[in-house]
Amino acid sequence: MISHHWPLFGLRLTTPRLELRLPRLDDLATLADLAAEGVHDPEVQPFLVPWTDTTPAERARSTVQYHWNTWAGWQPRNWSLGLVTVLDGDVVGTQELDAREFATLREVVTGSWLGTAHQGRGLGTEMRAAVLHLAFAGLGAEYAVSTAHDDNGASLRVSRRLGYAEDGFERHVVRGAPQVTRRLRLDRAAWAAHRRIPVEVHGLEPCLPLFGLPG
Repeated sequence: MISHHWPLFGLRLTTPRLELRLPRLDDLATLADLAAEGVHDPEVQPFLVPWTDTTPAERARSTVQYHWNTWAGWQPRNWSLGLVTVLDGDVVGTQELDAREFATLREVVTGSWLGTAHQGRGLGTEMRAAVLHLAFAGLGAEYAVSTAHDDNGASLRVSRRLGYAEDGFERHVVRGAPQVTRRLRLDRAAWAAHRRIPVEVHGLEPCLPLFGLPG
């Protein structure tokens, strides 16, 4: 089995409605189809890397390549865990958990997107709660960080609902214009105080060395 050689394929997070897992090839195909259909209002650009500002076919192809690149580039000191979010057996989006020098810094960064047909149902909160549980309860994180443009109300609401606090701002150029990006930070105490969604983690133990932690 592939999980014997790459145990991350055996890692699963479950919530009352969702399963999050490393994508299979069929999952990547579905995720690419969602990306091709669009993941946000084309009048705005919510991402710092404007990967959606291209043709549907290129969005789909880059989605597949991105996940392959994270697998190939994984190092215990620098990793990016890209999971698909599955609702009632269907892939509806993706949730990412990234870290550099995690064993020392104990800090993670999150990012995500949902297909447009699945937005506005609280799934973004539930899937981020899942990876926060993995980070804090499973991996021993001390902080989680998120960023969002100041006009991305949906992302900011998810962060505040889960207990994040303001952590400053940055200015970037997006589509040729200045854009303010809010930084938000969640510490272990605030995470524990705002836990509302039950999460179960399966298959973590054999993965720990890949996260730079003792197995």
